[in-house]
Amino acid sequence: MFEDEILKLNEIRGEYDKKAAELFALKKQQENDWNNQVINKKIKSLEDFTQTFENLSRDMKDFTELEKVCEEAELKDEKTRLENDFNKFYISTLLNGKYDGCDCNINITAGAGGTEAQDWAEMVLRMQTRFAESEGFSYEITDELEGDGAGIKFASISVSGVNAYGILKSEAGVHRLVRISPFDANARRHTSFCAVEVVPLIEKTELKIEDKDLRIDVYRASGAGGQHINRTESAVRITHIPTGTVCTCQNGRSQIQNRETAMQNLISKLEFLHYENERRKLRNLQPIQQKIEWGSQIRSYVLCPYTLAKDHRTGAETSNVQKVLDGDLKIFSDAFLLKGQQDEE
Repeated sequence: MFEDEILKLNEIRGEYDKKAAELFALKKQQENDWNNQVINKKIKSLEDFTQTFENLSRDMKDFTELEKVCEEAELKDEKTRLENDFNKFYISTLLNGKYDGCDCNINITAGAGGTEAQDWAEMVLRMQTRFAESEGFSYEITDELEGDGAGIKFASISVSGVNAYGILKSEAGVHRLVRISPFDANARRHTSFCAVEVVPLIEKTELKIEDKDLRIDVYRASGAGGQHINRTESAVRITHIPTGTVCTCQNGRSQIQNRETAMQNLISKLEFLHYENERRKLRNLQPIQQKIEWGSQIRSYVLCPYTLAKDHRTGAETSNVQKVLDGDLKIFSDAFLLKGQQDEE
């Protein structure tokens, strides 16, 4: 038992040796720079990988020995635990993209359809924040535009944690909801759309942006109010004129703070778009579109006449839509990473 798993661990050993050497070097560096958050975060990620690899390798070998002297029923719980631990670890080894280890921003935009679509956008916001929490990430809603009567028109979430972008990138695309509308007095079935954009926060970049290419607008922040919110023009919107890319921030207590955050997000977004378009060009794929288009959804959530949540890229699906809407998106994230590996092969 576990022959295939042990074989896969042996295939990963080269990556383990590389990460163990990197961990050793970083710990030496940490001795002289112990308060460097970038180094500390990288060390935590490497420690998680190497320790899990060592534990799984040891436990699976021990299990193989126990099989020789124990009944199968006695090892049932241990077998289940090892299978779950291995599957979780193996998925983590697929997070090897250039920006997978980065923090990220999630931008949520309601589609056409007024209150119905804006309510769906708020549901997606709740779903994404709950998924982030379940993965142990911290998050902050940095911008939010309330809808007309219900829901939201737009929201931006900053998510921090190990491999935040790598895990959450599966959410990027158009999400489609089919349900009996709570806003329709005739109880008719409605279809709503919401776009989700996931952008890694890139710490090191050589991208230079000319001041003449930027339009910076300030406005009064919306929200629940407070000592500064709604009283001063502290919210900032920065537009990159050549591409039409827009980044906003209003959660900070000052215009300067919001401007710095919005500028960092803009640079990350432009850097990532350039990287993705170059990568897609090499694979003879269409470049990423700057504008939101509602022609193709990545995932559908059907509440009527039956219940089904299905990802159209991977085929992963579940009939427990409520669980998905409550933030249990692991089935889709894992399937997306596995499909990405198969596509590379």
